[in-house]
Amino acid sequence: MSEERTDSARMADRSGLTTEEKLGSLFQPDSLLSVQYFETLRRKTLFEPEKRLMLAILEDGINCFQENLLTQKVGKSRLFQDAEEWIVQTDGDWVFSFENVCEALGINPAYVRQGLLRWKENKLTKHSKVPFTERKKMTG
Repeated sequence: MSEERTDSARMADRSGLTTEEKLGSLFQPDSLLSVQYFETLRRKTLFEPEKRLMLAILEDGINCFQENLLTQKVGKSRLFQDAEEWIVQTDGDWVFSFENVCEALGINPAYVRQGLLRWKENKLTKHSKVPFTERKKMTG
C-alpha cells in the first residue's frame, strides 16, 4: 500500500496530477472556445496564400485560353498561345506549371486539359461553320 502511494506521489511530482486525476480527466468533456472552433473551420475552408495564388494562376490561364481563342489581335493571340502552351505542357518541373498547380489544388490536370482541348475543338468547329463576314464581326 505504501508502495502505491510512493508511485502516485512520483507521478504527481512530474505532471502535477496523480494517476487517478489523469484517468478521471480522460472522461471529462473537452472545452473548446468558439474562437478556437471557427479558427479551425476557417483553416479548412480557406486556402493558404500559396494555394490562393495557384488558384488565381489557374483561373487566369483558363480565362486567357478561352477568351482569346478566336481573336485577331496580335497581343491577345499571344496570350492564347502562351496559355495553350502552359496547359498542354506535361513535364511539370516548374513550381507553377499547369500540372503542379492543378495537383496542389487537388484537381486532376489531365481531366482539365482534356476538357479545355475539347472545348477548343468545339469552338473552332462552330466558328468555321459561320460565314466569314459574320466571323469578322464576332472577333472584332
